[in-house]
Amino acid sequence: MSPMRTHGSCVSVSVRSPPASSASRCSLSNSSASSDDATCGAPIWMGKGLTCVCFKRKGTYERIFFDLTPQQEERLRRLKRRMRICFDGSKVEHQEALRALWHATYPGQELISLVSDQWKDMGWQGRDPSTDFRGAGFVSLENLLFFAKTFSTSFQQLLKKEGGNRATWEYPFAVGGVNITFMLMQMLDLDSLKPRTFVRPVFLQMLSENEWAFDLLYCVAFVVMDKQWLERNATYMEFNDVLRTTRSQLEKELLMDDVLRIEDMPSYSLLS
Repeated sequence: MSPMRTHGSCVSVSVRSPPASSASRCSLSNSSASSDDATCGAPIWMGKGLTCVCFKRKGTYERIFFDLTPQQEERLRRLKRRMRICFDGSKVEHQEALRALWHATYPGQELISLVSDQWKDMGWQGRDPSTDFRGAGFVSLENLLFFAKTFSTSFQQLLKKEGGNRATWEYPFAVGGVNITFMLMQMLDLDSLKPRTFVRPVFLQMLSENEWAFDLLYCVAFVVMDKQWLERNATYMEFNDVLRTTRSQLEKELLMDDVLRIEDMPSYSLLS
């Protein structure tokens, strides 16, 4: 298996040779981040929401004045704060989150150490998973933990590569999850002053009603990626191509007329 490489703040696999109306769902305790948390070389995040956005619905462009309420601004601020936090192996709460991921993934199996060959079974590149969080940061660990606890059946199926005819040279599960987090951060483009696509304003409306919209979207993205991996009988060297196709599929579904919540996305039905 070839090592990972970084392009700026991007983590990639390197191979050698609408109306906002949605019901809230899921509740997990969120790790709070202080203002002095280190950043991971990510873009500078803006603190204010949009005042108005334009997007296409039913063949026409509609202008929506999107003045965020204090609660909505706070939810967006929390998400941006989460995306700025680097994984820090010296922090007790980060160590505990890593242990929680292990126990959610392998219930009943003892973890010998936070640095152990055991982590390779989950799809980390080496004995120390903390080295694989560069670029996506602590939120990528939170995403994996949310997936493991909220959709345990799907999580275990993807971890064990149980579905379909698998390639001989498979993508590493955990590292693939980190890349999915970073792909979503790019897709939602939350760091820019103005939206470059219609996806961001649509997502912000979903987030205003459900604080865990990003984590739910992550779970959808993971199962979509694996489904496309199987459909094209992909191998490890095609991972980045599959990830780009996954992003296109998510953008298409988010912009559907009848998708008002993450749960309305057609691919959400793949989760169990």
